[in-house]
Amino acid sequence: MKNKSSHGLMFKFSMVFVIFALVILSVTGFATYLSQMKSYKVECENNIRNIGEYLAALMKNDGTDFIKYQDYFMNNYKDMKIDFDFNSFEEARQVFIKAFSEKYPGKALGIDVQIEETPKDIQEKYFTYFHEYWLLTFEKARTIFHLPYTYYLVMGDDRARLDSLKEGQDTRYNVCYMIDGERTQDEERSTESEKFLYLGDTYYNAREENELEWNTWETGKRQDGFREWDNDWGHTYSCYTPLIIEGKKLGIIGTEIEVETVNKGILMNTLEQTGIIAAILVVGLIVMLVIVRQRFIRKMTKLESAMSRYSNTKDVSIADEVEKALSGRDEIDSLGKEFALMVREVAEYMQKMIRANRQLEVSRKREHEMSELAIRDSLTGIRNKTAYDREVFKIEREIEEGETIFGVAMCDLNFLKKINDTYGHEKGDMAIQKLCRVICVTFAHSPVFRIGGDEFAIILKNNDYASVDSLIEKFNAELKALSYDGTAEMWEAPSAAIGYALYDEKLDHGSYESVFKRADGEMYRKKEEMKAVRE
Repeated sequence: MKNKSSHGLMFKFSMVFVIFALVILSVTGFATYLSQMKSYKVECENNIRNIGEYLAALMKNDGTDFIKYQDYFMNNYKDMKIDFDFNSFEEARQVFIKAFSEKYPGKALGIDVQIEETPKDIQEKYFTYFHEYWLLTFEKARTIFHLPYTYYLVMGDDRARLDSLKEGQDTRYNVCYMIDGERTQDEERSTESEKFLYLGDTYYNAREENELEWNTWETGKRQDGFREWDNDWGHTYSCYTPLIIEGKKLGIIGTEIEVETVNKGILMNTLEQTGIIAAILVVGLIVMLVIVRQRFIRKMTKLESAMSRYSNTKDVSIADEVEKALSGRDEIDSLGKEFALMVREVAEYMQKMIRANRQLEVSRKREHEMSELAIRDSLTGIRNKTAYDREVFKIEREIEEGETIFGVAMCDLNFLKKINDTYGHEKGDMAIQKLCRVICVTFAHSPVFRIGGDEFAIILKNNDYASVDSLIEKFNAELKALSYDGTAEMWEAPSAAIGYALYDEKLDHGSYESVFKRADGEMYRKKEEMKAVRE
């Protein structure tokens, strides 16, 4: 009879708790989702607006130079030829600097000579470099902020340069993609050996279908809300930021985010807040149960106190106190005796657990030390080929999950055989160690591995990924500085070749090995340039 009554009480309390919790969580979850639907959309809108403002601020920093660049582009894009596959604007910049210096030795652009005063070929080189810079800027913004599309539009208005696409259309509603965040190849002018960008993509942009864009342009102010539409990049939200430099309206910047990304964020926020509400609800119901016990089951107070003291102190003598205080025969007394028995058993169990944990801790420490030794290179102290293989396996899984922001740099010590044969293997080891220190200091934010006798691999991540070109220059400068006066021995100032490749989904198709091979090939190309082919 006693067991049946106890079971019934617990069952009823459990059912009330479950039903109450489900109802509250369902109602609050739905209400939270509706609230988040609005607030998170506003947050996403602000984010892509901020990205647009960021790009606009960069453009404004160029001032009249950007105005000249836009005017030149709109007047000449049909005749401009820009390589499709460039990854840096530095080459185009150097071409312009060389041509300008040869034409105007000792002169400074913008001070002694204005760009519009230069010959047509120099202007073309200047604005080619300018366009590559801004295209890369928009592409990087798109990549860094995980946007499907970013672009800069020159709006029609009364610009006669924006040709009408169909006879009879109002040219005021034509737009031109001046900076297109997704490169398109000019199929008509490209050949098998030369590929050129498609420039000046102009089309009719009907006002009734693109009200937000035209209001942004005509008012010169950023509009509230964003446009939801289906395009080549999926179902997206779009925001538009006007570009005004020195009081002159030039165009609008478009930034887009996928609706699926926004909806996912809303769902995650809803789940997070529902989880918090669930935790609060559980705590509240526990407090309610404590009050019920205190008011209707007075004997539970003593047992609760004993449990609380034991929880804080883990004093085994509390078991004796409970047995003395609860010496009756009802359910609470029976529970008290069971509690006392549990205290003693837990105390005994805890002693066993402490001993076992100590032994386990010693074993884990030894295992960790052995594991560290297994993945550490004995000569340099950095991670070895085994650690590298583990890292490659991890990266391949990340690629499958969509994480594709990484690169690989390969570095190879030059003339190791010559150092070993001339100075001995001890000096060869010192040359490897010295090169390793330079690599680790230069690429401080990326894991470095020694995967061969004189070969190192760097997995480019974090700031090193974004600054790899400057780090390569720093690395070469550090090696050069070791022998600044030319008196250092080969092992004191080691020579090395380094090359890198960044993961490109179009080139590598989900393959880490492809990135590695491109980096290795680039490294060997550097060795050829240095005339330091591996012995």
